[in-house]
Order: sequence, then C-alpha cells, then structure tokens
Amino acid sequence: MKKTALCLALALLMMSGLQAQFQGRIDGVVTDDAGKPIDRVRVTIVSQRTASIQFEVITDRQGRFRQVGLHPGYYQVSFVKDGFMLSSTEVRVSVAGEERLVVTLHAAEQVLLKSLSEADGLFLKGNKLYADKKFAEAAAVYEKAVSLSAEHWGYHLNLGLAYKKLDRPEDAMCAFRRALELNPKSYSANKELGEMLALGGDFEAAKSYYEKAVELSPDDPDAHYNLGACLVNTGESEQALEHFLKTIELDPQYADAYYRAGTALIGLNRIEDAIANLEKFLEVAPDHAQAGIARQILQAIKK
Repeated sequence: MKKTALCLALALLMMSGLQAQFQGRIDGVVTDDAGKPIDRVRVTIVSQRTASIQFEVITDRQGRFRQVGLHPGYYQVSFVKDGFMLSSTEVRVSVAGEERLVVTLHAAEQVLLKSLSEADGLFLKGNKLYADKKFAEAAAVYEKAVSLSAEHWGYHLNLGLAYKKLDRPEDAMCAFRRALELNPKSYSANKELGEMLALGGDFEAAKSYYEKAVELSPDDPDAHYNLGACLVNTGESEQALEHFLKTIELDPQYADAYYRAGTALIGLNRIEDAIANLEKFLEVAPDHAQAGIARQILQAIKK
C-alpha cells in the first residue's frame, strides 16, 4: 500500500514538473520618463483566451516584476500607479517562453488620474463579469470604462468581445476597429475583426486582418488555420493548403487542420496526400463532429 502511494506521489510530481516545463513567464521593469525605476506598480495580466485567468503582481524597489506559470497564449498586461498614466500592452507567451517587457509610465495630472483610476476599476470589474458569463453586464461596464478613457485600446477590445457574446456583430466590429486604430499591432484585435467579417461572409475583407495576424504571430497555429479557412472561401485553395500544413507543423495535434488539408488536397487532385491527412485526422480526433464525413470521403476516394 505504501509502495503504491509512493509511486502515485512520484507520478504526480513528474507530471507537475512536466507541466511546468511547458509554462511560460512574463517579467520586466517599469520606469518613469527619466528612466528611474518605479516601485509598487500594480501589474495585471489577463488571458485573452479567457478573462477568468488573471494574475496580479507588484513591482519591487527596482521596478521589476515577474509572473510565472503562464500557459501559452496571448495576455493583456496593464500597469497602474497613482500619479502616472495607465499603460497596457499585449504579450504572447510561447511554450516554456520568457517574455521580457521594458515599460515607461508617464506622469499625469490629478484630474485625468481620477478618471483613469475609475476606468481601470471598471475594466477589471468588467473582466470579472465576463469571466462569470454575465456578458450584458460586462458590456455595460466596459462601455462606461470607454466613456472615461476612450484612448485605451484594451477597453475597446474587451467591449468587442462582450458584444460578440451578445450576438451584436456590428457593435463588436466597431469596437474591434477602434482597438486596432489605437493598437495596430494587436494580434487579438486583428484576429477578432477578421473573424467577425468572415462570419458576415466578407472573406475578402477578413483576409487582410487574418494575414496581419499571421504577420504578427507567425508561429501561432490558430493564426495560420484562420487564414487558411478564409482563403478557402476566397477560392485560393493552394495558398489555403500552405497555411493548413503550417498549422500542422506548428501543432501536430491540430485535428481540424488535417481535415481541411485533406479536403483541399482532394480539390487539387492530390489523392494520396488527401488520404494521409484524413486518416491522420481520424487518428487524432476519432470522435470529431466531422469524423463521419471524413470516413465517407475516405471510402469514396479509396475506390
């Protein structure tokens, strides 16, 4: 019995260590306009995939901060300190990656600071409501935050996400466009606007935003998959196939990419390659919603 318990404990320890190897971290330093380190800055790190994943750290006397244990993905990182303008940026954490930030906070007038402080509080409240799936309430709170601080791209991005959940596509697109105006290098804003346009059937317009997302994050499998799916709808099958294959290269377990690659290869009359990809699709995701169709396709093309 003791031996079994010991083996279980060792297994859990090994799993924990393995998981830690794949987690990343964000660290950096915050200074003022003169390059002097700022201590006691509140650094909030929110996952762009799900607002329920949030972290908060405080800078030390040297203005340094660090957050470990981050799963791969995009994070919105905000910096708040009394007497300074709020600052925010988007960071992509890779597998076992270390992302380092150097942030400068600018001094602000007290009248403006009061408004910014209230907006930041509303933004965090909105994130909590969004994480709790209270999307209408979250949207209302984000709207108020935007009214107080209209130049913060993150407020517009999260407002757009709430509108998207509420099935308000036009409002969502307006919010994502404003987020992009304020931060053209936001992967999330480009991806979200591309998705909204694609859902509305405007694949030509969506393509440029998906292409920008790939440019900003060339090693992100989702970025390549989204662009590939869009290119299928613009009639660019060969280019779409390139992005599906790149998706698979970056993530060999990306089931949907095998399926889309397989169907694209059929259209290009590359039957053997199509069979290989569809069989791999079934191996990776035998219970996928498209598994039955994949089996039917395989049966037909193998004759």
